[in-house]
Amino acid sequence: MTRIAIIGAGRIGQVHARAVLAHPQAELALVCDPFEANARSLAEAHGVAWCLDAAEVFASDDVDAVIIGSPTRFHVDHILAAVAAGKKVLCEKPVALELSEAERCLRELGENTDVMMGFNRRFDPTFSEIHHRVADGEIGDVQQLIVVSRDPAAPPAEYVAGSGGIFKDMTIHDFDMVRFFLGDIVEVVAIGTNVDEAIAAQGDFDQVIVTLKSAEGRMATIINSRTCSFGYDQRLEAFGSEGTLSADNLTATAVRKASGNQTEAKSRVMDFFLDRYVDAYRLELDAFLTAVADGSPMSPSVRDGYEALRLADAATISAHEGRIVSL
Repeated sequence: MTRIAIIGAGRIGQVHARAVLAHPQAELALVCDPFEANARSLAEAHGVAWCLDAAEVFASDDVDAVIIGSPTRFHVDHILAAVAAGKKVLCEKPVALELSEAERCLRELGENTDVMMGFNRRFDPTFSEIHHRVADGEIGDVQQLIVVSRDPAAPPAEYVAGSGGIFKDMTIHDFDMVRFFLGDIVEVVAIGTNVDEAIAAQGDFDQVIVTLKSAEGRMATIINSRTCSFGYDQRLEAFGSEGTLSADNLTATAVRKASGNQTEAKSRVMDFFLDRYVDAYRLELDAFLTAVADGSPMSPSVRDGYEALRLADAATISAHEGRIVSL
């Protein structure tokens, strides 16, 4: 049984808490958040201890592993403190807001492989199946990848201000997904625009398209929007020399309707990541706990987090300067 502490009792901390509580090989041992109301609420809902200072988590002998869901600016310090205390770590994306901080994390970790980055979409059953089938050669040599990710509504402007921008906050998942399928990326081109004036006022975009080229010459397109009228749009297509594998949006059931004014009508797509990626968070935790139990290297790694952040930086430069960025 792995005793787990969660740092950050906000929305993502609650998601991880549910996954931990449902796993037969995990025990929620401690909840930490600097805001007492958050820490107390999540901890008392599940009958566990809580604290306000992350140092208490790292010093606790009752904690084997830490899930870090604190604000991104604290990620590197929390990762390094947890590892120094002998804890295994699952850290939410992105690894840092600045590439120099991600480099510091890699440098200070050295050969340590006890940290897993929270790119949960790798574990989504639908996307994972496509990845396995691509790896098995089912569609021949992959030539193009298309990733569509649109949120139902934009976050508050105050959130955007501290998020690092759309490429680090939202597209970061898609950068990792592209690397998961295509490997290292050597060229990035991004364009962005706005329909949300509050986000524009922050100097950020809410609509972006990114094109990437891998070291092997394979291409990927990422399409993001902060505002999607029909829900949480999450799709993927891998195109190869011998065919295509694609994933459509998930709905509550597989029922479709045809009538005089509709064809292939389905029920509403899932509303947000809390519903769409429930299984992904569960399977991510399972992979983390398996690595904890057998001592194998964590994957996705901090190096994966660093590479995704490099792509986010490159896309930011490309979108603002209107040029191709080579890596």
